[in-house]
Amino acid sequence: MQVFLNNTEATEQFGASLHQVLPAKCVIYLQGDLGAGKTTLVRGFLRAAGYNGTVKSPTYNLVEEYKIDQQSVFHFDLYRISSPEELEWIGINDYFAQQSICFIEWPDLGLGFLPQPDIVIAITQEEQGRLLVITDNTEMSIASAL
Repeated sequence: MQVFLNNTEATEQFGASLHQVLPAKCVIYLQGDLGAGKTTLVRGFLRAAGYNGTVKSPTYNLVEEYKIDQQSVFHFDLYRISSPEELEWIGINDYFAQQSICFIEWPDLGLGFLPQPDIVIAITQEEQGRLLVITDNTEMSIASAL
């Protein structure tokens, strides 16, 4: 599935639409260059879920945790890791064992230590906006509900 988004607001709105269709436990890989809109998409999701605080890229922290009601949302950014083994040191499997939604930026850097994604969203910047290519690996066909 492909979706064209013409501005930042549309990217946040798309993230908000994800909130309506994602199950309480899933893994979403976010692929794209620096500045492509990965964190903007997560911000839209979190706003729709009711989170009102600051949403920033977890580039320096590796992971940001958001608690919304009884739901945990983890936003990972693996851009700064030098080896996938670093994920084992932070206890990455503990995050995935929880009933949580996990957004993972730069998932290619963690191959071998990450679970298979339920959804992959590849974001490419275009002249007039962003192109999202969505691969849905679920049996529920989440992408078709967007």
